[in-house]
Amino acid sequence: MSKQQQGTATAAVGEGATVAALSASAWRLILLASLGGALEFYDFVVYSQFAQYIGAAFFPSEDPLVSLIISFGAFALGYLARPLGGVFFSHIGDRFGRRKVLVSTVLLMSAATAGIGLLPTYADWGLLAPVCLLLLRLLQGFCLGGELPGAIAYVVETAPRRFGFSVGIIFFCVNLGIALAAFLNWIVHETLVAEQIADWGWRIGFLAGGAFGIVSFFLRLSLEESREFARIRAIGRASALPVAELFRSYPAATLVGVGVLAVTAGFNGLLFAMPAYLPQTMGYQPLEAIRAQLLGLGVLSVCLLWVAWLSDRWPRRTLVLLGSSLMLLLAYPFFLAAESRSISLPLLFALVGLVAGLCNGTVIGVCADLFPTHIRFTGVAMSFNLSFSLLSGLAPVLSTWLARQTGEPTSAAFYMIGCAALSLAAGLVMQRYDGRILADLAVPDGR
Repeated sequence: MSKQQQGTATAAVGEGATVAALSASAWRLILLASLGGALEFYDFVVYSQFAQYIGAAFFPSEDPLVSLIISFGAFALGYLARPLGGVFFSHIGDRFGRRKVLVSTVLLMSAATAGIGLLPTYADWGLLAPVCLLLLRLLQGFCLGGELPGAIAYVVETAPRRFGFSVGIIFFCVNLGIALAAFLNWIVHETLVAEQIADWGWRIGFLAGGAFGIVSFFLRLSLEESREFARIRAIGRASALPVAELFRSYPAATLVGVGVLAVTAGFNGLLFAMPAYLPQTMGYQPLEAIRAQLLGLGVLSVCLLWVAWLSDRWPRRTLVLLGSSLMLLLAYPFFLAAESRSISLPLLFALVGLVAGLCNGTVIGVCADLFPTHIRFTGVAMSFNLSFSLLSGLAPVLSTWLARQTGEPTSAAFYMIGCAALSLAAGLVMQRYDGRILADLAVPDGR
């Protein structure tokens, strides 16, 4: 970005601080985009809530921990498909519009989720069952690779002067989707015995997710195209090859995006795995872990929304550095306290939810601010999907493997420390590349 654009963006920040609250129309569009993201993310993470039962049903082994590791491997496979989905859908989004992507991905996602809920097990189909499960996980990940980046680009361009808070609304709703998956897991464990859950109860979450996705599809049909994208397309500034342009002109911004998201990616991957990880490695009862996770998600959701609101008023770099530093310093004490039971598990998750909210409420908006409108979908998709595929998808696998290899459940903390260190490093250099959103408002041709 040129010095002139940086100066204009800086002026726009000051101007944006006095702009009125979001209009009713902006709220409607942001909530529609966010609701779809919440339901799609529910579809994706409900797998982790029932991972131990899926492992036994599709990857049977004499060692339950081995089945869990393989099951988490299938969970990670869905993440690994996200960069491919991101490239595919972001090309469509940056060439032809965000709305087309947001409507199509939710329909495909709900079909894949319902398919998992109806899939026969290894005992019925043999090797064909886990193969079909992996294919459906790939389809889920492929769709999610376009869903969240598309929703982020859409709301940023709907309310650019409040983009921090707008993106925060998305992830507040996404966390509600995760909490819904955890709540359903709790209900299933409260109402069914272990044998019923292993036999058919785990399917309830997937069938419900398929139904939620259909509802989201019909709601999203009323979405309009984002105003900023419609503007640049009208003047012929949409990118012909957005991926090529991203790697040619914005490679450093992409790396910063991957890095700044690392702390959230690593934390989310570990958080999703806790209902299976804690019972297997530390002897907690499944309901204990589920209740604690629900409380942590609730605290995280409220905190990230407040921090997102704050990020439109305070320097985002300060918030990124503070959140990453706290996560780095507190990761090991968290696992140590959980193992020793020196702090009650619900209180422990509530405390970590506060720290995670400081990170989650800031870094997604920072990532969107690294790229101009005409390739924003592609830039966010590449940064977001690379970070989450590598760091979030592998978190359950590597943390469980580390616990098995070392015999120390607290060893998972070192994974979180590494992710926080990456975000801390990216936060130190992010100001060289951000400021694109408000700069685009000030430059007539969108560049």
